[in-house]
Amino acid sequence: MQFKVSKELLVQIEELIHSKNDSQLEVLLNDMHHADIAEIFEELDTEQAIYIFKILDSEVTAEILPELEDDLREKILSGLSAKEIAEELDELDTDDAADIIAELSQSKKEQVISELEDVEHAKDIVDLLRYDEDEAGGLMGKELVKVNENWNVLTCVKEMRIQAENVTRVHSIYVVDDENRLKGRLSLKDLLTTSTKTMISDVYIKKVDYVKVHTPNVEVARIMQKYDLEAIPVVDEMGRLVGRVTIDDVVDVIKEEADKDYQLAAGISQDVEADDSILELTKARLPWLVLALLGGFVSVKMLGLFEGAMKEHGELFFFTPLIAAMAGNVGVQSSAIIVQGLANQSISGSIFNRLLKEISLSLLNGTILASILFVGSHFLLGVEPKIGFIVTIALISVIIIASLIGTFIPLILNKFGIDPALATGPFITTSNDICGILIYFSIAKLILGF
Repeated sequence: MQFKVSKELLVQIEELIHSKNDSQLEVLLNDMHHADIAEIFEELDTEQAIYIFKILDSEVTAEILPELEDDLREKILSGLSAKEIAEELDELDTDDAADIIAELSQSKKEQVISELEDVEHAKDIVDLLRYDEDEAGGLMGKELVKVNENWNVLTCVKEMRIQAENVTRVHSIYVVDDENRLKGRLSLKDLLTTSTKTMISDVYIKKVDYVKVHTPNVEVARIMQKYDLEAIPVVDEMGRLVGRVTIDDVVDVIKEEADKDYQLAAGISQDVEADDSILELTKARLPWLVLALLGGFVSVKMLGLFEGAMKEHGELFFFTPLIAAMAGNVGVQSSAIIVQGLANQSISGSIFNRLLKEISLSLLNGTILASILFVGSHFLLGVEPKIGFIVTIALISVIIIASLIGTFIPLILNKFGIDPALATGPFITTSNDICGILIYFSIAKLILGF
């Protein structure tokens, strides 16, 4: 059952904070999952969250920190000393600890690292800070279990017991050589069913999926998704095993990419949250709204060119919103499918074949929709057949052109290294609106001869 922060629970917590009943508050929260406590923190004011944070055990608060929203985590960390932050990070895996340290100022970062008690833990964190957050090195953690190919099974088990003490969850056992180069992986079943004197080199599995430290995080997520991996090893330029990426980190990447693409599709050019300041939200939204406004000006100017036709055949004007809306909708549908295919790398074949398929599909859809429109406009709206014919021909043409634009633009953007999600936003809608109006009145002019 999913946890929800109730009003009664918040009132109870606030009363315990007000009465300084720390022991009761600690008992209440210690029975909860750290992700649920993070949700409670989001509902409290900053001072209350910091108060609770300081009375809870560091083993609990260390797990809460990565679950918090960036803004709240920043406020809580600003209320802690370098030593207090270091105590939290000593309890965390290296990847989570590195992510949190990276958010600190340079001076605070150095102070926190110097306060870390575990020297090896500190060295691993510093090593991870060298990598960009958008690549495998920035995602990976140092905690893993590895064995040497030259060990026998007995030695292997002894070493694994030692290493496993520092690993929260053992996903895989990796095999390396004397130079720490990744050679393969070891099956736990083979380890349990093999003689203790057998050499690891005789039983390990040579086939192993891996990524390099500079592999983009989106590519890491794609590989793990494709092969249903819970973890994947990371190697450096020389093939040496340096860490592993786990599924929880990949889920975060997938979510971030989905949020980013959704915002781009909605015409938001920067990564923003609903709670961001009005200025930040305005900066993210305004550019595409300006583009949509300019597109609107073009549409108005275009309609002005056909003012005479609308005076003579006023009924043409009433179908303008319909044509423009269908153009925008078809374009967004086509581009959304292509963008999804590009993200999943499921699109194959040439651009020409893709466009040919889209023409066939849009011709079929356009014919069905145009038939419905022709019959409906004549019998329900009383539109004369000649005007109905113009509108239906225009609708078929607009659907074909809009689908081609919706298909072609994301493919071209992707080819030039631009995020194709841009093609599902106001850009494609505005361009198709303009094209739709131009095609509609051009066909009307050709048939009616005005």
